[in-house]
Amino acid sequence: MPLLRFDVVAGRSPAELTALLDAAHAAVVEAFEVPHGDRYQVVHQHPAGELVVHDTGLGIVRTDGVVLLQVTSRARPQEQKVAFHRLLVRNLEAVGTAGSDVVVSIVENGDADWSFGHGRAQFLTGEL
Repeated sequence: MPLLRFDVVAGRSPAELTALLDAAHAAVVEAFEVPHGDRYQVVHQHPAGELVVHDTGLGIVRTDGVVLLQVTSRARPQEQKVAFHRLLVRNLEAVGTAGSDVVVSIVENGDADWSFGHGRAQFLTGEL
C-alpha cells in the first residue's frame, strides 16, 4: 500500500526503470510486510539540472544516477523503516544504483487518508 514516488534524471532506459521499480518493490514487500501485489509507484523524470540533491554536509557525492524517493505510507515502526532503507540500497546497488545516490523521505498518514477506488476509505470500512 505504500505509494512510492521516484524522482530521477531523465535518460534511463525502460529496462533500467523497471529494474529500479522492481528493486524498490522487493524492499517494500520485505521490510513493510505488504502483499506482493500491493504496488503503487510513480516515476518523475527531470531534465539534467532540474533535480538538485546535495549531500546535507555529509560528504556524500551524488551522480546523475541519483534517486530521490518519497514513500507515503501508514505509520510504520522505526525498525521497519530502518530495514527498508537498508534493503532498498542493497536492492538498488544490485541493479546499478550507487548507495550514495539513494535519498529517501517517508511521509506518514492515517487510514482515512487512503481510498483505493469507489470513493471508499477501505482501511476504515474493513475492506482491507
